[in-house]
Amino acid sequence: MRVCGKNVFKELDITKIKKIYLAKNFKDQDVLKFIKDNNLKYVLTDSILLNKMIPNNQGIIIDIHEYNYGTLDDIKEDNLVLILDHLEDPHNFGAIIRSCEARGVKNIIIPKDRSVNVNETVMKTSAGALSNVNIIMVKNLVHTINQLKDKEYFIYAAEAGGQNFLQVDYAKKICLIIGSEGFGVSPLVKKNSDVIISIPMFGKINSLNASVAAGILLFGIGDASGV
Repeated sequence: MRVCGKNVFKELDITKIKKIYLAKNFKDQDVLKFIKDNNLKYVLTDSILLNKMIPNNQGIIIDIHEYNYGTLDDIKEDNLVLILDHLEDPHNFGAIIRSCEARGVKNIIIPKDRSVNVNETVMKTSAGALSNVNIIMVKNLVHTINQLKDKEYFIYAAEAGGQNFLQVDYAKKICLIIGSEGFGVSPLVKKNSDVIISIPMFGKINSLNASVAAGILLFGIGDASGV
């Protein structure tokens, strides 16, 4: 997998870096020093070729190993876990990862099928936050929800028509579910959730971008629950 940009590079685990392509006129001395001090493999490359590989690359493209997904065993005593129910847009995914990192959420769960995975766009959009957030891929969300319930998590699905999220009495261990851009939370996932919560709307548009909704709820639930 190839990613690009100085911010992404600075946040990468160097053990995951295979090769670095630098523009011949690359001038960031801090990055150059880091590469040389850590004996990272790099090649100087014409900017035209770099732009053919990935546009808007800031003069640096990095070959990295494919992303290593976590498992449910990685969830220890976290008070807040996020599930993304068949999210499809990598830009939304990257933005949500950034919100989770800022909020201190360590684990995001995604389904294996019909869902965006960790790719170059997600890496770039997350702007390095992915290095501090664990992505867990599972085969079945309903089965995963039941496993989390066994760990004493209460499941809160974000969907229109639910309770105002600011007025909910939250449990100590929270699993928040954000649905897909086009279809929201899937029926079986909703059926297996404990509480349906909603963001109150006061305008003429009755829905929010998935990443915006996730950001509001991640921080709003913290204020309401003390988590």
